[in-house]
Formats: sequence, C-alpha cells, structure tokens
Amino acid sequence: MEEHVGNTNNETSVKTKNNTLVVGLIVVVAVAAFFAGLYVSNLNSDQVTKKEVEEAMAKLELKILQDRLNPSQRPAVEISTDDDPVRGNANAPITIIEFSDFQCPFCARFHIQTLPLILDEYINTGKVKLVYRDFPIQGAHPNAMPAAVAAECADEQKRFWEYHDMLFERQNQWNKLEAFELVSMFTQYAGEIELNIEQFSDCLNIGRYVSEIQKDLDDGRNYGITGTPGFFVGNADIGFVEVKGAQPFENFKKIIDAQLIT
Repeated sequence: MEEHVGNTNNETSVKTKNNTLVVGLIVVVAVAAFFAGLYVSNLNSDQVTKKEVEEAMAKLELKILQDRLNPSQRPAVEISTDDDPVRGNANAPITIIEFSDFQCPFCARFHIQTLPLILDEYINTGKVKLVYRDFPIQGAHPNAMPAAVAAECADEQKRFWEYHDMLFERQNQWNKLEAFELVSMFTQYAGEIELNIEQFSDCLNIGRYVSEIQKDLDDGRNYGITGTPGFFVGNADIGFVEVKGAQPFENFKKIIDAQLIT
C-alpha cells in the first residue's frame, strides 16, 4: 500500500524540501566522517584499496537506507520465510520476503512493473531469491483470501508461480466478482495452466490452506506489517531492511547492491 500525500499548499512543499535537505545533510556529514576516519586510519598503513572504499561506502549507504526506511527503529526481529513459495536459487545470498495481497492494486503494480526488473538483474542470476507470503486484507479486499487459497492450491500441484502471475496480471477480471463467479474464474485459470481440476476444486472448496494463510498474516503483523505490499530484504547474518509499498526498482537496487557487497 502506498501513502498518498497531497502537495496542494506551501507548507507541504516546505516540509518536503526540508526533509530532503536533512537527508542530504546526513549523507554529506556521514561521508565526510567516513573519509576523515579513513585518512587517519591509513596514515601509517598501505594505501587503501578501491575495494575497501567500495565496501565501506556500501556499509555506510546501507546504514543510511536502514535509518530512512525504518524510522521507528523497532527492535530487530528474525524474519521467517516459513515454508512459503520461493522464486530463484534457494541458496541465493539475499532474500526478499514479500507480504502481499492478490487483490491489492499496488501489489499488482509491483509484480507487473518492478518484479520483472528484479528477476532479470538479481533473481535469474542467482543473487536474490523471492519468498511470497500472504497478507490478504479482508476489510478492503474481500476476494483476497479466496485468491490466496487458490494460489496455495496451485502450489499443492507445484504450479504456484504460474498461478500467482495470472492472478496479478488478470486482477481486474476477478477482483469484483461474487463468490460463485469467483470460484468459476479461479477454476478456469487452473485449467489454463493444466492443473488437475478435481484436486484443485476440492482444495479450493474446503479452504484447505486458510490456516496457513492465517499464519502468514499473524507473522506479518508481528513484524509490523500494516499494509501491502511489504518487504524485508536481507538475510539472517546482515539483518533485513524493511521496504514499504510498491517502491520503484531503483530503491530495491540500492539496498540489494549494498547488501551484496557487505
């Protein structure tokens, strides 16, 4: 879920400019302090290498990103992938854990506009894996829970990602349907990717994975997720950076590149 902030008066404009200036000042001061420390530490040593500079700057940038993206500075928690679907190399050094809602328009935007770029540069090259966890917001999106169950039923037949992609790409086809039409549409999608329809229908009709989806919801709330999409990027060793909303590819790139160097 994105935050929409009006920009209709001078006060908002001033606040935005001030925030930008503050962030810029923090960066300038941090960089200056870094180079001052680097100079002192190397007075009696060999010349610092380019790699050492890049690694130190990556750590600095990552710290700044963490401070900006996690202003509340909540105590660190271990972010679990549970046993949810994984896209990419299971041994990739960096993990993106996504909490998402199939009926959320901002989640669809991420998966249609941003994810393909992450796939090309990081997931398909083995640097990053994506873990999808369900966070259907029933109050706003009444069809989100049935969609999540349908995707889990597709996962039961090892076809989660094909079904996942179809749900987001065709969100406008099913997001306002009534229950009977919704089940019919989801079953049609299952047929298109050649699932066993009888097995899929039994799974969907009894809501086999509702408890699994509820566990994702509970975990997400414990991690501070309040809207979708919500992401945690990192690993257990270096920690995770929280990213809120359908952020552009460039924001993910900055975080991932910094984490890959550290």
